[in-house]
Amino acid sequence: MLNDNVSAAIRKPTVNLRIILLTSMLFAFGFLFLGSTVSYKQASLYLIAGVLGLALYHAHYGFTSSFRSFLVSGRGVGIRAQMILFLIANVLFLPLLSGAGGHEAAGFVSPVGLSVLMGSFIFGIGMQMGDGCASGTLYHIGGGDSRGILTLVGFIAGSVIGSAHFTWWMGTPNIGPVSFIEHLGPLPGFSVNLAILTLVFCAVYYIEKRRNGDVESLRPSWQFGWKSLLKGPWPLILGSIVLAVGNAVVLYISGKPWGVTSAFALWGAKLSQAAGIPVTEWAYWQTDANAAALNISILKDVTSVMDIGLILGALMALGLSGKPNRFLRHTSLRMITGLLAGGVLMGYGARIAFGCNIGAYFGGIASFSLHGWEWMIGAMIGSMIGIKLRPLCDLPVTK
Repeated sequence: MLNDNVSAAIRKPTVNLRIILLTSMLFAFGFLFLGSTVSYKQASLYLIAGVLGLALYHAHYGFTSSFRSFLVSGRGVGIRAQMILFLIANVLFLPLLSGAGGHEAAGFVSPVGLSVLMGSFIFGIGMQMGDGCASGTLYHIGGGDSRGILTLVGFIAGSVIGSAHFTWWMGTPNIGPVSFIEHLGPLPGFSVNLAILTLVFCAVYYIEKRRNGDVESLRPSWQFGWKSLLKGPWPLILGSIVLAVGNAVVLYISGKPWGVTSAFALWGAKLSQAAGIPVTEWAYWQTDANAAALNISILKDVTSVMDIGLILGALMALGLSGKPNRFLRHTSLRMITGLLAGGVLMGYGARIAFGCNIGAYFGGIASFSLHGWEWMIGAMIGSMIGIKLRPLCDLPVTK
């Protein structure tokens, strides 16, 4: 009997067929429904988001944890993986943004100024308190972690507040949008972004070596095969490749890069409208695109559909991995308060900084925009404060 118990304890987890069947049905039904009621372009983006969610879960691709690991212990493997992610995206984005083949696509290029710096700073505090960034919150929910729901509730509330203050922040000092490829030309612009990527990669490598005496390898100790590909976990490099390619496909199909948080503002605004709050009087919701979004189903909103697909992709990954979900784990009152507050800060910060870790940081740098690098600096500084606040939220600060 004892040997049987030991064998059961060390047995590798098996796939959860119920979760796999459920998510497969939701993807199939969602694809057909969106294709017939909206467009097959929208339906395709729904499926692509599922792949992105699966990749985030399997690779444990955490922007929040990578910032924290570097600041606390000097371990920079996560940030170095992000530089590779951005490089791959740059290579794929360049021909699309340059209009190759007559294809029209526009990157995320936003004004460089106080709004981005303060927004990313606030976001950095919030993502450490909320224990996850925007994409992290969604894949945590899909991965069976109920704490992500609390963060999302705060995120939606903060996004609405941020949209109310958006016009004021747009009047703060800035130098306007700065696109390396528009100001310098495609190849020189690419070279400048590559130089910054290389500088950050090497600086992080040097600091990690100096603080720890060694550097975590990016080379995967992972044997490729269909079983490991489906069940995970994945090395960070594979996650970087899938996320970069996925973002480029999103750019090609939708004409803009992958975003996450604009949907949170939209959901919150619709709920606010239903509660009698006159959000249509705010300038943010009077632009043509945002005003139109308020008056149509969220299923016609690309970002909303992709957010839903991302959650389901992470849920699919959970089922494939065979890991137990943590949906009902104990959450203290201090943690609940911290998660909600962190979500509010992230929602507010994302609105005034033109996006989150995906839309502003990933999408900005992938689009050769200087504001993406400004976002990284602000979020890193904010994370320093957020890490100090984590113990107050019953969250660990691990070295």
